[in-house]
Amino acid sequence: EVHIVESGGGLVQAGGSLRLSCAASGFSDDDYSVAWFRQAPGKVREGISCFTNGDGFPYYGDSVKGRFTISKDNAKNTVYLQMNNLKPEDTGVYFCAARRTVCTWETWLYEAWGQGRQVTVSS
Repeated sequence: EVHIVESGGGLVQAGGSLRLSCAASGFSDDDYSVAWFRQAPGKVREGISCFTNGDGFPYYGDSVKGRFTISKDNAKNTVYLQMNNLKPEDTGVYFCAARRTVCTWETWLYEAWGQGRQVTVSS
């Protein structure tokens, strides 16, 4: 059974930085993709970034390109999302999700989800 544990997030002023971590366990190897989704109040869950399986290519949603960086530490089975130059519109609950094949923004295709971490950016 795949299990995901998230950490990080919190409250920051606009222009500041935060980091999220996502530790995945239960995969037989490191050939899996990990994505971050964001859900703002009253809005649908939005794909933010994904670190794909295999060669580990990073993908980003248009709203975070150039500000967010996703990376993976295979030794720790942990994916990090470094968020810089945060804006009030980045506020929401951030969810980590994992699946055994390539990245996708389709939420229903992910096998496991974390509990979510609150990120609040004040203006």
